[in-house]
Amino acid sequence: MDTFVRFLYEFLSVFFSGIGMILMGIVNGFIQIFSIHSYTYVINSYKKDFSGPEWLFVVLAILVLIILVGIIILLIYFVIRKYIRFRKTLVEQESLLEEVGKLNNEVATLVQEKEDILAMKVSQLGLKPGEKPNLDNKAKPETKNGDTPEAEVLEEEEDLTNVRFSKLHAIDKAYRGYVVKNYNNDFTLEQLVEIFRNFAASKLRLYYTTNMIRLFISAMSATRLIILQGISGTGKTSLAYAWGKFIKNDAVIASVQPSWRDRTELFGYFNEFTKKFNETDVLKALYEAGYTDDTYVVVLDEMNIARVEYYFAEMLSILEMPSRDEWIVELVPSSWDTDPVKLKNGKLQIPGNVWYIGTINNDDSTFAVTDKVYDRAMPIDINDKGQVFEPTDTDAMNINSSYLEGLFAKAKANHPLSDEVNQKINDMDDYVIKHFRIAFGNRIVKQMKDFVATYVECGGSEVDGVDYYIARKILRKFEQLNLAYIRDEIDGFIDFLDKSFGKDNFNECKEYLNRLKKMV
Repeated sequence: MDTFVRFLYEFLSVFFSGIGMILMGIVNGFIQIFSIHSYTYVINSYKKDFSGPEWLFVVLAILVLIILVGIIILLIYFVIRKYIRFRKTLVEQESLLEEVGKLNNEVATLVQEKEDILAMKVSQLGLKPGEKPNLDNKAKPETKNGDTPEAEVLEEEEDLTNVRFSKLHAIDKAYRGYVVKNYNNDFTLEQLVEIFRNFAASKLRLYYTTNMIRLFISAMSATRLIILQGISGTGKTSLAYAWGKFIKNDAVIASVQPSWRDRTELFGYFNEFTKKFNETDVLKALYEAGYTDDTYVVVLDEMNIARVEYYFAEMLSILEMPSRDEWIVELVPSSWDTDPVKLKNGKLQIPGNVWYIGTINNDDSTFAVTDKVYDRAMPIDINDKGQVFEPTDTDAMNINSSYLEGLFAKAKANHPLSDEVNQKINDMDDYVIKHFRIAFGNRIVKQMKDFVATYVECGGSEVDGVDYYIARKILRKFEQLNLAYIRDEIDGFIDFLDKSFGKDNFNECKEYLNRLKKMV
């Protein structure tokens, strides 16, 4: 046995000696590479024999050698760093796998707890876990007299797993069998102005002038988008809020954010990961409005803190469609069997009983509202706080949207623009085109006729209605011009308005033009 041990030692020593020689060779090789003494010895041995030009090659050889040594050092550094990163990645992966394992164990525990709770609930119904209740032959509880009164129907817990519109689904459930209510409204538009004004003052302590409420109601007849603009703190949002309280349908206030870029901010979006649609309050209000004949209002608070044409462009186009059957927005590209009742092939019909009110603060922190938006909206300036007055105590009231629109239609039929005013507006159009190169199209003319007719029905005068509309919708375009260039033309335009409409009329337009002159 001793002989075999000596043999094994000598036999294996040959192998390990070779490995030792390899390692020693590597170490000696690195020592030799970085041996400054050896390089110096060689140079000293030959320096007496070098001529002048040869010294240049010596220096060049030294530089090349230094570069090679640097490359070797960098290679070693990168190899070591790559190994460290690789090792770190492996450690992180192992940690993640451990974390995933822990989470899986926690999920399994939670699932078991859920099953235990469900089993407890089922046992309370007199069933065994896993057994389905027989809804056709329910046990009827007995009274004290031994009779069996009709039991309440036990509804199975609703499965919402495949329901992607949970909020809209809840509305369908709440409005199942709903009958549209007729509130038997009998007020006139002029009465509505005073009723709303007194309600805001008596119930909310919000004070507005009669003319401000008249402008607001008239704007509703002219367009679905109303813009309340002016300095901060004058009650722009409060007016929309008060209207929602007045009609017993609180305004849905959507606070616009600077990050809003598309329509998903208004309607929501389908989450491919959860397979659920993230519904917004605006979408919920629009869907609910489709069931009723009530009046609804959506407030876009500080609407120009983001670019309006980004997130509201599609709605602007939809609301311009002449037929309300075309007021359709696509929420999802396909339909599910569990989709809401009023969602057809992933498309929602925008109801006609909703108005949209945007509030605007004109300052450096906001974007300028483009002509595309202004042309389709009705702007109302609120720059003054209303004076406090003693109101008549007035309660809120439900208003049928169809009745309100019927009053608007009646106003348009009863108060078309007079031929005299029509002619003066045409003359003014020619004057503005000639001197300012600005014109207004058919959309603005139609909107003006609707606005002025309702303004008159609300108790205002035709000339004042035209004056306010032109000042806010047409003269506003002057701000895009070079004011220094048109300064002299403004004076001539004011003279034209005096001759056409009288010096005591068109004060809104004249005040606006004089303000433009001061801006030069």
